[in-house]
Amino acid sequence: MTQFSSDLSRLSSADPAAARRAIPGHARESVWKAPDGHEIRRIDWRRPAESRGSLLFLGGRGDAYEKYLETLEYWFGQGWQVTAIDWRGQGGSGRLGDDDATGHIGDFTHWIDDLRGFWRDWKAESGANRPPCGKHVLIGHSMGGQLALRAVAERAVDPRALVLVAPMLGFAGPPLAPWMWHGAARIMAALGPVSRPAWKMGEKPGQAAGARQGILTHDVSRYEDELFWREERPQLRLGAPSWGWVERAAESMRRTARADMLARVTLPVLIVSTSADRLVSARAIRRAVRLLPDARLLEFGAEAAHEILREGDEVRGRALARIDAFLAEQLAVEGR
Repeated sequence: MTQFSSDLSRLSSADPAAARRAIPGHARESVWKAPDGHEIRRIDWRRPAESRGSLLFLGGRGDAYEKYLETLEYWFGQGWQVTAIDWRGQGGSGRLGDDDATGHIGDFTHWIDDLRGFWRDWKAESGANRPPCGKHVLIGHSMGGQLALRAVAERAVDPRALVLVAPMLGFAGPPLAPWMWHGAARIMAALGPVSRPAWKMGEKPGQAAGARQGILTHDVSRYEDELFWREERPQLRLGAPSWGWVERAAESMRRTARADMLARVTLPVLIVSTSADRLVSARAIRRAVRLLPDARLLEFGAEAAHEILREGDEVRGRALARIDAFLAEQLAVEGR
């Protein structure tokens, strides 16, 4: 894998975006090979001086870990050994469709299998540290939140605590039942090759040119971080999902909406969301909170768009403080 400079000097120290647009010198980029040989890109912040445990972060659809460098560095500073990965088929982990622009997956089960294998190896790595970083927590954003929740329910992973940020538990839009969303997606997927793009560009169909930033974050500078990294590392560029992705996403969300599936997630769960989300359903998130055995919700309003961890300082700070308090609470409970 091509390595890139982590030298902050190429950006002015007066630029507030500088730390978000360079790989920290103490972070290490590498790859993990899945059992089938597919290379999954990862980044690690190894063993802070006083480790609280190990934290794995999972990004959303179309994401690459570069978008979250600021937050990953923050958690490292809070005492966590931190790891993030790019999902198979996006970011720096290759592509699975007919072109480099369309985000395609044959089935979300492939991602669950990757997460199961990575989690097993990652836990073994952290356990081999001296001292071991043995308290493992999982944080997932958007599609990463959907997959994290499903992986816990299906016993593919076993974190001590789970944090979901704007999790993709339903599509934003009409309040249709999960089976209705899935049925509509199946019809559309059947009208042509499942690998064809579901729309031309952007994060959702019918999106006006230039509207993407407003859907994701109110913070223009943090939004531009993603544009910077896509220029710096062209392999990170990804456009619309395929109809196959849309149909499989609807099926996976239908699966995790079942009350019996949510009842299996007995560990403590914190969900951070926004009622103004135009990508994922706030209604579906609230329903999940009611059905999960041990869940709590921090819900923002119009001040926050979908990418809460890339929002303005006030919103982002509140979200991180709540996550910090939740994780500290879980560690304290375990210590008693």
